[in-house]
Amino acid sequence: MAVNTIGNNATTTQALIDASKATNTASSSNVMTDAQNRFLKLLTTQLKNQDPLNPMDNAQMTSQLAQISTVDGIEKLNATLQKLVASSVDGEAMQAANLVGRQVMIAGSGLQLGDSGAVGGVELASAADQVVVTIKDPNGLVMKTMDLGNLDAGIHNFTWDGTTDAGAQAVNGSYSIAVTARRGTEKVTASALQLSGVSNINRSTQGVTLNLGSLGLVTLSDLKQIF
Repeated sequence: MAVNTIGNNATTTQALIDASKATNTASSSNVMTDAQNRFLKLLTTQLKNQDPLNPMDNAQMTSQLAQISTVDGIEKLNATLQKLVASSVDGEAMQAANLVGRQVMIAGSGLQLGDSGAVGGVELASAADQVVVTIKDPNGLVMKTMDLGNLDAGIHNFTWDGTTDAGAQAVNGSYSIAVTARRGTEKVTASALQLSGVSNINRSTQGVTLNLGSLGLVTLSDLKQIF
């Protein structure tokens, strides 16, 4: 499957969109014309070869013409729907192109520590009295336990300056996070979120996706936050 990769070049993005629209329009037109031609040829052949002593009556002729009209209407409806779908994808592509170079938050347990610290997130299905984030190193050793306290339902961000529970400074690199949340004695559904940069977008027959580098491809609906 061919995939077009689009970066910050808005001109390239629009050119690809225009080319795609032109191809879809030409394809739809050809399909409609072929269908009508086949139907008319079939009707003409039927009229030429009808029995002179028992010709097609008006009701049959009207039925045939009505079928032609129905086929034409269906083809036009399909063409209109294809244009609506193409327009929707075009809008999605332009929206996605504006995200190139920006940071987004998606579902994931990764946490990247740099000189300025690390940023992560949690998503709660309902309000919680206690939300705890546990940060582990690549070997699974607990480096930091953070109590975020009482939080409402929804998405919340947190920062980590790299200080461990022992008071030492953790080295820059990749870490993982786990989230637990409770309301009283009941467990609250909680998901970990991770921050990533958008390197480019991909437009294919399957739609538009964002390339997050090592995290792979995601759709716009996968985004939890945009920075």
